[in-house]
Amino acid sequence: MDAVLQALADPSRRTVLEILRDHQASAGELAEALPIARPGVSRHLRVLREAGLVEVRSEGQRRIYSLRADALVEVDEWLEDYRALWQHRLDALHTEIARGKKARR
Repeated sequence: MDAVLQALADPSRRTVLEILRDHQASAGELAEALPIARPGVSRHLRVLREAGLVEVRSEGQRRIYSLRADALVEVDEWLEDYRALWQHRLDALHTEIARGKKARR
């Protein structure tokens, strides 16, 4: 999970994942979407591959990247306790707002 979290820490890599969430893309297409030089994009793609977040296949001379969402399952499970904490707090806030509306009537 540490490798996934480290990969997610970089905004350029998150942008790549957002693009790949919607569709597969070539390395060139991904490079066009980022404000960095192609060697930098290649390094980001390598980090994402090593973390298991993307997979690559060759299509002629192009390399096509796609998201491996299953790599995020462990992070999702780890975040579940934090989601429960926030849900409890949001439920309490909703209750207080409802009480305030009743008190104004």
